[in-house]
Amino acid sequence: MRITPCLRKNTQSISAALRERVRRPALLNKLAEPADLAPLFKAIADHVEANNLQADPATKKKFNLFVGASVGPEVEDRWARLDMIARRYPHQVGKDISKGINAGRIEFADKHLSMFPQDLTYGYYNLRKDHGDPRKPLDWAIVEATAITEDGKIVLGASVGATPEILQCAEKIIVEVNTRIPNLEGLHDINQSFVPPYRQPYLIKHVKDRIGEPAIAVDTDRIVAIVESQKPDNTGPNSPENKESRAIAAHLINFLSEEVAAGRLPKNLLPLQSGIGNVANSIIGGLADGPFEQVQVWTEVLQDTFIRFFDSGKLSFATATSIKFSPEGMSIDWSDYKNRLLLRSQQVANSPEIIRRLGIIAMNTPLEVDIYAHANSTNALGSRMLNGLGGSADFLRNAKLSIMHTPSSRPTKTDPTGISCIVPFASHVDQTEHDLDVVVTEQGLADLRGLSPRERAPLIIEKCAHPDYKESLRERGAGHEPHMLRNAFKVRYFYDFHAAVEVNWVVPQFHTNFMEHGTMKVKNWD
Repeated sequence: MRITPCLRKNTQSISAALRERVRRPALLNKLAEPADLAPLFKAIADHVEANNLQADPATKKKFNLFVGASVGPEVEDRWARLDMIARRYPHQVGKDISKGINAGRIEFADKHLSMFPQDLTYGYYNLRKDHGDPRKPLDWAIVEATAITEDGKIVLGASVGATPEILQCAEKIIVEVNTRIPNLEGLHDINQSFVPPYRQPYLIKHVKDRIGEPAIAVDTDRIVAIVESQKPDNTGPNSPENKESRAIAAHLINFLSEEVAAGRLPKNLLPLQSGIGNVANSIIGGLADGPFEQVQVWTEVLQDTFIRFFDSGKLSFATATSIKFSPEGMSIDWSDYKNRLLLRSQQVANSPEIIRRLGIIAMNTPLEVDIYAHANSTNALGSRMLNGLGGSADFLRNAKLSIMHTPSSRPTKTDPTGISCIVPFASHVDQTEHDLDVVVTEQGLADLRGLSPRERAPLIIEKCAHPDYKESLRERGAGHEPHMLRNAFKVRYFYDFHAAVEVNWVVPQFHTNFMEHGTMKVKNWD
């Protein structure tokens, strides 16, 4: 592929930092400014906005967006506000993109993060593609790099995610070399993806094991442009801890100590996986002050509290697929951590085979858990998408210990405990009762291992539910899972504007009570 002449730039204007980072000189001939790419790459928001292209159906631009997990909200939220996104896979975090999904403007399908990259290489996302190279599911890939090696390999930044597979599947590549952040060469372990029957086993038996290369090999002819960036990661501050999150952490650390004492866990535990949010921060912070030494971590995302965990001397090694440090956290001296930290692709980090082999202790936060231990991680009130499934189910299905932690309640506008996170019936199920071993709230911890549904229900209610809801939750019927359908569910009518018909909407009564009265506290079952 020959580069378009308009993208060539006078080499005299190339910064010293970029010359140092891009060690294959021929690629500097492809240096461009973002505005230069507008004739080629139609998703330049500045160009679309400046020319008011979205106002005219004839010039309106829309595209399908594939990201390993999430991209900065300042990017995809702006695209969403401009109504530029037609489809989005498989996970997102922006408020505006969530609004677009729930309004029906953006088609969204979340997917287990371990499966998204492989499905991309299988061609599942280009079954209806009618343009370009049919062997390449993606038209464009935009990748952040911190360096390019002499042989044209791309050294990634603070995230790997699905980047190897995205680059493998793209016709054209734009490399954004970020000279603001350190060159993170040596921090990554990248392996190539194969499709059946040529897939290879991931030969990982220990958290530290490397099976790949420190950079991604690509056909440099597919690199259309190099863009220099000097912007820091816009991660924002981490979620602050609070009294409830610290109480949850205390219950969990006590539970893990009891497992060690009983001989079911070694003294340094087993590798830990932790989600994101204030509860996860409290747990990692509690472990930094806790009794366990030489702890190892096998997770998806590292937050600031892991720096404290490293600095305490109690975390010996961590592997993840991305780093979400605050601006202050990103200013660390990376040389102090490079030998104790490794970033992998999400297909490896979330591999069910590896999670099961290593005996991971998985800890994640749901929206709600019902009294049988079905968990909803994605859809508020059963229908309003928040972010997506992410990798929680990859870990919870396969971990040695599968733990869900959540506050027992959340406030509404009119009631400080108006939402119960322990419900009679989950309004949507992402993780089933067959996946979870432990449920913990600030009220207490329910160890569900080996228990039947009839045994789990009273234990979750007594140990985990907020006192305001315990009595309502105790209403039970008969059978293997003794719920009372006439109480658990309530039928409501709504008008489907797409089908132009009135349909029944069956939702759990806790949730209908919240929709009607602003609280889940049911005064009378009907």
